Amino acid sequence: MKYSVVIPTVGRPNLDELLDALVEGEGPEPVEIIVVDDRETRLGPAAARNSGWREARGDWVAFIDDDVVLAPDWKAQLCADLAGLPDDVGASQARIVVPLPEDRKPTDAERGTAGLASARWITADMAYRREALARAGGFDERFPRAYREDAELALRVQDLGYRIVRGERVTTHPVKPATFLTSVDQQRGNADDALMRRLVGPGWRARIGGQPGRFRMHVLTTAAGAGAVLCGLLGWRRAAVRLGAVWAALTGWFAVRRIVPGPRTADEVVRMVVTSALIPPVACWHRVRGELRHRRVRP
Repeated sequence: MKYSVVIPTVGRPNLDELLDALVEGEGPEPVEIIVVDDRETRLGPAAARNSGWREARGDWVAFIDDDVVLAPDWKAQLCADLAGLPDDVGASQARIVVPLPEDRKPTDAERGTAGLASARWITADMAYRREALARAGGFDERFPRAYREDAELALRVQDLGYRIVRGERVTTHPVKPATFLTSVDQQRGNADDALMRRLVGPGWRARIGGQPGRFRMHVLTTAAGAGAVLCGLLGWRRAAVRLGAVWAALTGWFAVRRIVPGPRTADEVVRMVVTSALIPPVACWHRVRGELRHRRVRP
């Protein structure tokens, strides 16, 4: 069995260790290891992966993110997962493990990364049959971030009649470094959700096994806040107070839901309070931006 490895990268520090694990690890060697450097073009991981697999010569293409940690025998595990798979299997997904702190509850950012362990079809470690990639046309390069592009491809591959199976190989995905505004920056994904809805239909979230989103609550919170400001400017004090109370209640409820599962340290509480006020309007802005940008997209 011939397989290739494709790694899109923006130069993360872990890349050298990842390449060492691939070169020195136990198991059959890949036909090639293709690293696609996206630091200059910034076209996104979808475009980088497409560049990689189209140059690959293996019957299977294993996509790996540049921030994962591979087991010493990852190559052997991968080949064991792929060996003997019937022709109707188009892809094999690894089992992703996200190590969390053992001495405290995880932060909001850490819980977000931990969700990768149960996510479907993520390309942190995903091997596709090259034939399936060719028939599906590869990743949709209109997805500019590492968000939704892998699930959208998986849906198209399955619509062609292929199955996607979960292998036995285990890959570790460390918790991503987070800043104070990481959760706010992540709201850019709402624009990609708009593209998913255009491509897959209104039931796209159920098809990928996702949890119900919070966008409607974000719209309500943003509308209450904007209404309170507008009424205040117009001199409608009573309406401004009432709408302000609605905004405060919704924002507080959102913050509490994020604070309770975490370590509840002072800095985490402050972060949750501030970002819980910022997230709703930012999410709405990116969703509107996505709807306008992709308004002409058809399935």
